[in-house]
Amino acid sequence: MNPSANGWIKKLLKEAKTNHRFLDLDDEGFYQALRSCGFIYGSNLDVVLNIFAKEDLIEEELCKINLCLALLQTYNHSKTDIPFVDSVIDFYTEISEKKASFFGELLGGKKSNEQLEKLIHKRIQIDANIITKNFNYFIINALLYIDVLAYDNYLRKKHISKTYIKNIEASIECVSLDVLNAKEDKNQYDESLIRLIESSLRFQDHTHITYEDAISNIKTPLEKQYILDLACMAAWTDKTIDSTEKRFLIQLGQDFNIDTQLIKQSLETVNSFYTTNKENIAVLGSKNIVQSFYNNSSKMVKKLIIRNSKRLYKELKDSKELMVLLTQSTVRDLTAEEQKKVQDQLLDIFKSIPSLAIFLLPGGAILLPLVVKFIPKLLPSAFDENRIEED
Repeated sequence: MNPSANGWIKKLLKEAKTNHRFLDLDDEGFYQALRSCGFIYGSNLDVVLNIFAKEDLIEEELCKINLCLALLQTYNHSKTDIPFVDSVIDFYTEISEKKASFFGELLGGKKSNEQLEKLIHKRIQIDANIITKNFNYFIINALLYIDVLAYDNYLRKKHISKTYIKNIEASIECVSLDVLNAKEDKNQYDESLIRLIESSLRFQDHTHITYEDAISNIKTPLEKQYILDLACMAAWTDKTIDSTEKRFLIQLGQDFNIDTQLIKQSLETVNSFYTTNKENIAVLGSKNIVQSFYNNSSKMVKKLIIRNSKRLYKELKDSKELMVLLTQSTVRDLTAEEQKKVQDQLLDIFKSIPSLAIFLLPGGAILLPLVVKFIPKLLPSAFDENRIEED
């Protein structure tokens, strides 16, 4: 099977239809299998349950297969009469109506296996031009199970509400932040990691909720287990879970009314997964994630500004307030209101420059501080009257 070529979903459905190891597993058992192969952690190292031979599949292809199988397993345990492919396309169509679609032209028209293949490819690849590959796999793909939970909710209720997904994402953000705050030794990258998680959430409007609300948002056993496992993953980003973090995670599991043995299993599983596969996972520590993200993003932003410097300078000259704020940003920290003005005006300018349109995509705004940093250095010296050229 080749998930990078047309026709892979048809083959997957045919082979899964006769695979009793897949068909006979209950929801809890299948979730544990997804966790074991790395799907829950955003690092797909194998095909779930080894249903298909891994062979030379890359991580992106493994992720496509595992997402499709997770959706299929959810579908098989539902009571819908709508064909699987049509059902999943309907689901993603309804989700996209809740917020500006990142699927664009892929939705609409006749439903087909090929259309679903393109949708899944787009889902796995979201923001690939903005977010580095390592970050993309670790954070964005760790949130793919939200799609599976939402699809299950959609099948049971025949529709999906924006509130359902928003509540799950808000709870993930709250719990992740609380895990990082529970660290005995915090570092300068923890807050950055939270901002990266925020940029990956599609429906959360960044209105922070309380821990109590986060707990009350989560209803089903799989939702609770997933949030607990994400919390364990967040705690392990510095390659250890200290005593304070462990107490927080145990309390989180108890607040979810998760059996003590399952809480212990979550802690042991995340440690075993990352320890066993440390040679096969590109990024483990939050410091490495953030450093990799900003290092690679800085190079990309610098290149884009250099290539578009003349047109960008021309556009900037017509926005005197923005010019003043950008200049002042080189010598002082801008206020929150000033930062918002800079962001809004820069995005308006980027709309007129095709090469810079990537900053308008979901998650693109997180790169704007890098833009502000590089613009004064790369535009004509008249832009920054206080510049001193260094040897």
